[in-house]
Amino acid sequence: MPAVPAIVRLSAFLVLATLAGSNAGGAGTVAGAMNGAPRRILSINVCADQLVLALADRDQIAALTRNVTDPELSASAKQARGVPTVGGSAEEILALAPDLVVGMPASGSPALLALGTRRYATLDVPFANNYADILTSIRVVARAVGHPDRGEALIARMNAGLARLPRARAPVVAAYYQRRGYLTGTGTLVDDMMRRAGMVNLAARLNRPPLSILSLEEMVAARPDYLIVESPTGPAHDQGTQMLTHPALRDIPRIAIPQAWTVCGGPAYVQAVRALAMKANAPRPATGSVRSGH
Repeated sequence: MPAVPAIVRLSAFLVLATLAGSNAGGAGTVAGAMNGAPRRILSINVCADQLVLALADRDQIAALTRNVTDPELSASAKQARGVPTVGGSAEEILALAPDLVVGMPASGSPALLALGTRRYATLDVPFANNYADILTSIRVVARAVGHPDRGEALIARMNAGLARLPRARAPVVAAYYQRRGYLTGTGTLVDDMMRRAGMVNLAARLNRPPLSILSLEEMVAARPDYLIVESPTGPAHDQGTQMLTHPALRDIPRIAIPQAWTVCGGPAYVQAVRALAMKANAPRPATGSVRSGH
């Protein structure tokens, strides 16, 4: 079977980790000794990277992961320029000597476990599958890095941004559809974004789990108002993207949302919801049979 691309694997991992209860067991509490605000913070997760970058001082950050500079994975790729990055190996952790390791979770990192008796203060940041979870994560990280007021200021800006969004005239049905037919369902961050924008998730209509595969034939039969995709549809580059360019889907309007905005719970939530809300309030395309109330 062809390999699933890394960005799809990451999306699937975040969905499944959330469902497995990643918020349990002391998430959000610093474990280990730490005196005062940390001065050498190491993040070992691309989602944690973006919160650390938004809330800590630059000179507090010892390193982030290499993924933080990848615009396909990180909504903070531009802001991360110039910040040291590492792969997160045990050797790199030893060399950096961090006084706080942040991750989702950090305490279960194989690299940290490989260091045996060496102990580092760790912060397990909760996964976010809705807006309330994002606010919790921001407060958790802001408190841990010594800038709780900065976290509240960020939350206030996000709340203000969401308050300015137009109210949906009426629900429209949309499907978050990825390469190889992956469909994002309910109980996920993407589903929360869609509902806040006034959209109905096709996966909910079809009683699909949080992550499933919907065949081309099933999508054609469902005929949603919109397909939400990772990027504007262009020529197919491989078998994974080929089905998204199939003529049978040509007449279903697309909403292109960078996956970097949806794969992690952070400030980019507002950008993603704004993009969806603008489409939800645009003139309704007459494309299919799946509609609110049908």
